[in-house]
Amino acid sequence: MFSHILRPGVELRPVEPRHAPAIWDRVERDRTHLREWLPWVDNSKSIADVEAWIDGSLKMYAANDGYAAGIWVENEFAGVLGTHPIQWLYKKVEFGYWLGADFVGKGIVSAAARAITTHAFNEWKLNRVEIMCAVGNEKSCAIPRRLGFVEEGILREAQLLNGRFIDIRLFAMLAKDWQPA
Repeated sequence: MFSHILRPGVELRPVEPRHAPAIWDRVERDRTHLREWLPWVDNSKSIADVEAWIDGSLKMYAANDGYAAGIWVENEFAGVLGTHPIQWLYKKVEFGYWLGADFVGKGIVSAAARAITTHAFNEWKLNRVEIMCAVGNEKSCAIPRRLGFVEEGILREAQLLNGRFIDIRLFAMLAKDWQPA
């Protein structure tokens, strides 16, 4: 499985069933922070929901269809970086990320996004990597911009969030344009 040290004390680790309590605890502690931009938060109501998500992530990995990693800072669970199912026919993947409030603004997700993008191009031999972020979520949109992703457009009312439809920005990187360092 893809595991990666991003910098001393910060690493990506594959999610495993034993991580469910740590993930659940982070979601519970940061529910208000996460709920602002992530529609899945309200549907995560118990540790069983986290366990089901981990199970699905492991099945996706076993089928070579994608990957989910916990982001760990000094051995404390901080968030997640994960792909949607890889579209092998089109040689592309979308990934997303979230962090607990205490970890935002420290370059952690930028480093993690750089690592998974490099992995997608070098190991999976994909041609395209996509990131979608809610319009207005400037911290999230800063990640693909920082990494040189191209903003390709806005998907109007593409996501239902907290009872209202919101617009989503689509960012993409092509293998031929990727500068991993």
